[in-house]
Amino acid sequence: MKYFFYLSFVKRLALSLRRFLLIMLILCLCCPNMANGAFTLDDEKKLGKEFYDNIEKHQAIFHDQRVTTYVATVGNKILANSQPLPYGYRFSVIKSQAINAFATPGGYVYINQGLLTLVESESELAGVLAHEIAHINARHIADSIEKSKKITIATLAAVLAGAFLGLGADLGAAITAFSIGGMQSMNLKYSREHEEEADRLGLSYLVSTGYDAKSMLDFLKIMRRYEYYSNTIPSYFLTHPGTDERIRYLDAEIQTTYTRRGEVSIIGNLKRIQTLVILQSRDYPGNLKHFQNNLKKTPNDVDDLFGLAVTCEKLGQTSEAFQSFHKAYALSPNDPDILREMGIAYYHAGKAKEAMGYLQEAIKHDPDNVISLLYLARSYEAVGDSVQAIALFKKIEGKIIEDDDVYYAMAMIYGKTNHPYESHYYFGKYFRRKLKRESALFHFQAAMKYVSPNGPEAEEIQKEISSLKKKK
Repeated sequence: MKYFFYLSFVKRLALSLRRFLLIMLILCLCCPNMANGAFTLDDEKKLGKEFYDNIEKHQAIFHDQRVTTYVATVGNKILANSQPLPYGYRFSVIKSQAINAFATPGGYVYINQGLLTLVESESELAGVLAHEIAHINARHIADSIEKSKKITIATLAAVLAGAFLGLGADLGAAITAFSIGGMQSMNLKYSREHEEEADRLGLSYLVSTGYDAKSMLDFLKIMRRYEYYSNTIPSYFLTHPGTDERIRYLDAEIQTTYTRRGEVSIIGNLKRIQTLVILQSRDYPGNLKHFQNNLKKTPNDVDDLFGLAVTCEKLGQTSEAFQSFHKAYALSPNDPDILREMGIAYYHAGKAKEAMGYLQEAIKHDPDNVISLLYLARSYEAVGDSVQAIALFKKIEGKIIEDDDVYYAMAMIYGKTNHPYESHYYFGKYFRRKLKRESALFHFQAAMKYVSPNGPEAEEIQKEISSLKKKK
């Protein structure tokens, strides 16, 4: 028994070492100048992309088009009023409830779900993004790398390896390990001077964009309040040190330089974006409590009524769900989110005809929403109208599909309606997204039997098969 335990340990250690050496090799190839102290803009781009690609590979990025687009829209407004470096800046949301935001070299800005749902206004979110953009524009991490005598390719590789190899076990801890452990233990942490410069630059970006300068100060005070009630120090304070000094500095700047009040909201709809993020969590009892507590303060808040309705439906509290849905619908009858989720709730309750009415209305206001189209197709299939169901699937096929279950539902209904090529093809897409390589290959190869060997369908399937075989 001890022998097998020892053998297993050796295998795991060997695998870790191979992955570590691979990352070292990549960094040697990508960033040959780092060991000599010169950290160029090209090095920043390559290192930033390497970090992004690895956390993407470990499924750490929160892929919701509306949420990501919202954060990027705010970020790009800030960028337009700053002095950006020649990067293609990218804004991403991290799947973590830790309260944090951070930037890496090369124009990559990350904000955690936890921080996104904590900010109390759009301008506070803009202030966080402005601060992170300022760190990138001022090249603070690059400056630390260039000044540190300890930094070599190997040590940088160790920082990245420690983060990447830990992602599968504990995402939040891995992100924190990179941001805190790597930056602090290897003298890559932000100095007080860095934080002051990022605040000064970020504040100027924020005001130039039209937002209220006071929002940056307000957010730090929220974090201080959060720290007081929390048993642990918020990770934002660990990656952004000197908070007391920052609060005093920002307060002085606002009182003397930025006295004119700006906008709290420019784009709008932050509360709905936060609601959508919260609803992605599977902590349904926690979500229920959150929305119920909010509604005690503001009983007619449409976003909280919508969130409560969806949460009750997830918990099987059907009557409570419909009660909240209809309250929200009465307050906002043209809201596509409310219409869509009401339709889905009616479908799940076995009332396909009622579902169709709400889903059709949802599509009128949001014609490209894949989930609305999918559930309308499923509703048609439930009442026996497979022709309409297939017609809607044809519309879905040309759109970006983010939800894996869309592929599964399409495969199932195509199979029921005697469309074997489409059924196998979408089962292949579904299993590929689920990282089940053998099942995906089986269905793609089965789909090939139903198409012309020289047709475009065969060419598309062959690309999928070739890609899967390469990944072996």
